[in-house]
Amino acid sequence: MSSTSFKIKKILVLLILLAVPGTLYYLLKEKGQNRYRPLPIYGNKQVANTFHTRFGKKIPDTIYHVIRDFKSLNQNADSVKFPADSNQITVFNFFYTRCPSACTAMNREMEKVAGQYANNRLMRFISISVDPEYDNPEVLSKYSKQFTAINKKWDFVSADKDLVFSMAREDFLVDAIADTSQKLNIIHSPMLILVDPQKRIRGYYDSSRGNEQTALLIDEIKVLITEELRNVKDR
Repeated sequence: MSSTSFKIKKILVLLILLAVPGTLYYLLKEKGQNRYRPLPIYGNKQVANTFHTRFGKKIPDTIYHVIRDFKSLNQNADSVKFPADSNQITVFNFFYTRCPSACTAMNREMEKVAGQYANNRLMRFISISVDPEYDNPEVLSKYSKQFTAINKKWDFVSADKDLVFSMAREDFLVDAIADTSQKLNIIHSPMLILVDPQKRIRGYYDSSRGNEQTALLIDEIKVLITEELRNVKDR
């Protein structure tokens, strides 16, 4: 091997060693910023009359379906507001204490998720009774003790019955229907519902399918937390 060829190879190796760290930094810093797939936003969407600018282009804003503001009483007879005063991600579900095993199974899946995020200040969990005439704070307190030991930010709430059924259908876009053929039976959705700090629905997870959907919810909460932290940074 000639000395000239050897020098050229040394120079090429040196250039590669210098270039690789810079290239990796660029890929991670610039290209890696949006390498995750954002979660969908559910419900009707409308084009707004306002605009935002991106890369010098005016883009129409979108009006998304949102959950209405509401107040309820939890298992401690405390008032629970949605949305909270601080921006938080919320996981909702609908249940009732006189429900057969299905509601307990659903809340066991919720318990798994709540346990994963028990110490995360961005998270909260709300289980809404579809039988509020029976599920007063005293009843909810007794029922909730089997679930909330690992997460004090999980509220079991009751509100006006008409409001609850209306919110289920119109806001959360799920079923909640009194079954007139069977006493004390209320047909309601098994979904765990992920809602972002802007009150938009970002995911539905069928608790009746067990660990598969629960694991998916746990993972997609991480995506939503990342999105929210980036939004806060960009404000």
